[in-house]
Amino acid sequence: MSAAVQELLCTLDLEPIELNLFRGRSPQVGWQRVFGGQVIGQALVAACRTVDVAGRPPHSLHAYFLLGGDPSVPIVYEVDRIRDGKSFTTRRVTAIQHGHAIFSMEVSFHRDEPGMSHQAEMPSVPMPDDLPGEMEMKQRILPIMPEPVRRYYERERPIELRPVEFDRYLGKKIDGGRFHVWIRATGALPDEPAIHQCVLAYASDMMLLDSALSPHGRTVFEKTIMAASLDHAMWFHRPFRADDWLLYAHDSPNLWGSRGFSRGLIFARDGSLVASVCQEGLLRERRG
Repeated sequence: MSAAVQELLCTLDLEPIELNLFRGRSPQVGWQRVFGGQVIGQALVAACRTVDVAGRPPHSLHAYFLLGGDPSVPIVYEVDRIRDGKSFTTRRVTAIQHGHAIFSMEVSFHRDEPGMSHQAEMPSVPMPDDLPGEMEMKQRILPIMPEPVRRYYERERPIELRPVEFDRYLGKKIDGGRFHVWIRATGALPDEPAIHQCVLAYASDMMLLDSALSPHGRTVFEKTIMAASLDHAMWFHRPFRADDWLLYAHDSPNLWGSRGFSRGLIFARDGSLVASVCQEGLLRERRG
């Protein structure tokens, strides 16, 4: 297991401090704010710790980012056991720092049951093995990328990314914000399905908001762009492994009033739709 994946699992392994109360810590990597995907993942872990997820896994989450998180101090997660029904279970999770709520999320769990089935078709894009790997990216592609993008890709990360549209990072405008990237954990994960859901929830916030800037040839890595997630919703459809390749297909129907709206469909390599994501975020251009 890679050191970055081990650190991610440690970050998601919350400390129980009282009934329905958990403590999470942030990696000390020099960021000014806590990464939003970390808070989503940790809050989902907190909710799962209060439910028998073996027979009733989470199927959806709806979250709001209220304040920027401080990575220098722990985050306390308080779980409200709203309902335990025959088929569905509902939890509300509040993340607290310095006496204030910084994040709020509701999670719904549903017991496994049979039924009809259909899904969207996976986009026709190159498979991950046909795209440049980490080493090739560092040798051929990173030198021509903007410095902020280069610094991000040069770090050891728990999630490996293989973008399909590389020229998106070189200023090319993409109609509708359609962007495809293959993602997977950089090391093997434990077999518990809930861990894979929490890792995917963490990864789902990594690039989604950026797609709202791609029709303009811009990225959130630019110093002149101020970006912050406002809300995040995710639905889990089918079983998957987050340590196998997943295609994250983005688009952005709208950007107006400094708020960008982005959507994502996540497919397994065999074409099965495993999750859907929506997010609105603040995208301001810094003046002066």
